[in-house]
Amino acid sequence: MKTIPGGITAPIGFRAAGVHAGIKEGSPADNLDCALVVSTRPAYVAGVFTQNVMKSPPVFWNQAICQDGEAQAVFINSGNANAATGEQGRKDVQATAVHVANGAKYGSDKVCICSTGVIGVPLPMRRIEHGIDDCIDSLSAQRNLDAAKAIMTTDTVPKEYAIELELAGKRVRIGSMAKGSGMINPNMATMICIITTDANLPKDIMPSLLKSAVDSSFNQMCIDNDMSTSDTVLLFANERSECPEITPDSALYEPFVHALNHVCEHMAKWLVKDGEGATKFVEIAIKGAPSDDDAKAVARAIGNSQLCKTAFFGEDPNWGRFACAAGYAGVDFDPQDLTIALNDVTICKNGLAADYAEDDAAAVMQQSEFTIHVALGGGPGTAIFWTSDLSHEYVSINADYRT
Repeated sequence: MKTIPGGITAPIGFRAAGVHAGIKEGSPADNLDCALVVSTRPAYVAGVFTQNVMKSPPVFWNQAICQDGEAQAVFINSGNANAATGEQGRKDVQATAVHVANGAKYGSDKVCICSTGVIGVPLPMRRIEHGIDDCIDSLSAQRNLDAAKAIMTTDTVPKEYAIELELAGKRVRIGSMAKGSGMINPNMATMICIITTDANLPKDIMPSLLKSAVDSSFNQMCIDNDMSTSDTVLLFANERSECPEITPDSALYEPFVHALNHVCEHMAKWLVKDGEGATKFVEIAIKGAPSDDDAKAVARAIGNSQLCKTAFFGEDPNWGRFACAAGYAGVDFDPQDLTIALNDVTICKNGLAADYAEDDAAAVMQQSEFTIHVALGGGPGTAIFWTSDLSHEYVSINADYRT
């Protein structure tokens, strides 16, 4: 498995475009706001979506398409989430899909739609239509970066990633692009991520493949304890690789699963590192829990804690906050078994302060990336969770998001 250029269009048979349609203010060069990704042949699609009750119309639209499991394009606009827009929002989603499919060999029921940005504002449909037209005119296998830029909201950098692996002597590629810097605390991924592959995947295994990959990546991260209305991860597979069909009983299955999980994990970490106002990337590693689910609960309690996150920002090795969060996670463990370390500096042992130098612990937290190791006892449960700090800049970004 190796990293390759091309992002979302690295797999064979995918083209993309990103343009400025005026949905976001500013110069066109700096504010691309419409993206289109198209497979040159029919593809299978699977999706995982937000569990927020206030789902946006695009989420409902995509859920229906993923029930059928076939699609050939996805259009994404930034600057407007088309959420809390009622019947007009639903009509606008359908009109957007129809406009994308106009003149194409596929129908509107094969076009996924994603929108991200401000909630509660109807889509500017004339601008959306112009954006679609410009995207169609500029579709190319070389426009992957433009597409990744066009889906950004408060992201500071475009996020794209692609890998290639060899299966049965044939090359298989997986490409991706994602956005998300705020409203990240998923009970499904709080962001938008599009994944493409030219692998020969049976339609019926794609939902479970994607859900498993999401559970171990996008569902194991936090920036700010908020879940968006628009969270969407879509996986497209167009069978353009010469690799044989990848079925659960084939020797090709596990290597492909590992590669897909790797792509999702890479993108999840990138989202956290680019979190709104983030200065720290913190990995929380739990072991010794009664079960993996228990380990996840403890990791999430620490990673979500506002007090822990402000300690990360302040570079304060206040282990009492980490211990406190572990204790209210709803997991039964003996406090006398609790051990906490910052990288290799043990700061809590047997539930009490360890014998350590405060300067050594502070030095770890002064790094831009570090790991909090938490041992709860002798149980088999383990988990990894990624989080960021909570900074003054996060408040500044979100205090005037609309204005």
